Amino acid sequence: MNLFTDWFKRTFSDPQVVILGLFLIFGLAIVIGLGKWLAPMFASIVIAYLLEGIVGRLRKLGLPRFPAVIIVFVLFLAVLVFLLFGLVPMLSRQLTQLVQQFPAYISQGQALLKALPENYPQLVSEQQIQAFTTSLGDDFASLGQQLLSLSLASVANFVIWVVYLILVPVLVFFFLKDKRELIDWAVSYLPKERHLASTVWAESEVQIANYVRGKVAEILIVGAVTYITFKFFGLQYSALLATLVGFSVLIPYIGAAVVTVPIAFVAFFQYGWGWDFGQVMIAYAIIQALDGNLLVPLLFSEVVNLHPIAIILAILVFGGLWGFWGVFFAIPLATLVNAILRSWPKKPDDEESESEVEPELEAPA
Repeated sequence: MNLFTDWFKRTFSDPQVVILGLFLIFGLAIVIGLGKWLAPMFASIVIAYLLEGIVGRLRKLGLPRFPAVIIVFVLFLAVLVFLLFGLVPMLSRQLTQLVQQFPAYISQGQALLKALPENYPQLVSEQQIQAFTTSLGDDFASLGQQLLSLSLASVANFVIWVVYLILVPVLVFFFLKDKRELIDWAVSYLPKERHLASTVWAESEVQIANYVRGKVAEILIVGAVTYITFKFFGLQYSALLATLVGFSVLIPYIGAAVVTVPIAFVAFFQYGWGWDFGQVMIAYAIIQALDGNLLVPLLFSEVVNLHPIAIILAILVFGGLWGFWGVFFAIPLATLVNAILRSWPKKPDDEESESEVEPELEAPA
């Protein structure tokens, strides 16, 4: 108990630590308590944050800020219109076709399963196949009910989505146009002595910006390359599968493995066992290899490398708290935590021991 009391007094006697802690508590309280109602504003801040990089590049070319904002905002609206009236209807149509094909896929799968006891009587029995197909049918029935409830909920929330589609672009425009004024207004309410909080933000801001912009670029590049590849092989539902592959990069080490299942599923029922199926899977493996060994190092060269365990833990924790957005921002949030730990005041004894150890570690070099 005395150890904890001494640590508490030593750490929180520093006003910089108290200010940083209050910032973190206040930000977390807003996200958890008001996240549901402020979702359009958070989404707008993220989008404006992404577009700010393009605005900065145009300003470096000599363009004043307001014309640069107008150009970038018009491009953003063009992309939004393409997504709403081009990509989303295509994905919806292909998803509907895939659902309609499910009975045929199930029939083919049952025929393949029933042939297993004849071909491998020592490994599989008819009773096992019957039990498996019954369990699979129950799972599909449950999945159908969930999809139905989800579609009904989507219809009920249609008006809310329409409001969001109008509100978010308006907020993005004003966040871009009045960025300096909004930041100055927010800073005017902050304490002047906030050196530690400023250090943490300065260290993590560049990392977060590079990660978010790089991750969006990775989603677009991987999705586009996958779509072109699947179209070349004539794979059904190419746009839907390519979209899944693009978003799978949000979850390192896990997303690619999970998305392999629907790709193999569709390719198998379209081509069966054979070279065509093998070509699709080999092409998909090459895309994943190029993404992990070429594209990721190129896009994220300036991002702090986190241990795979830290990345997976961050995805589990933040994804459980905030769903899709938690998964998307898991690594930036882990980077923020890492910056806090690096900047956190240390005991004088620790600093002295580090200064004593460092020369010994550097001596062999």
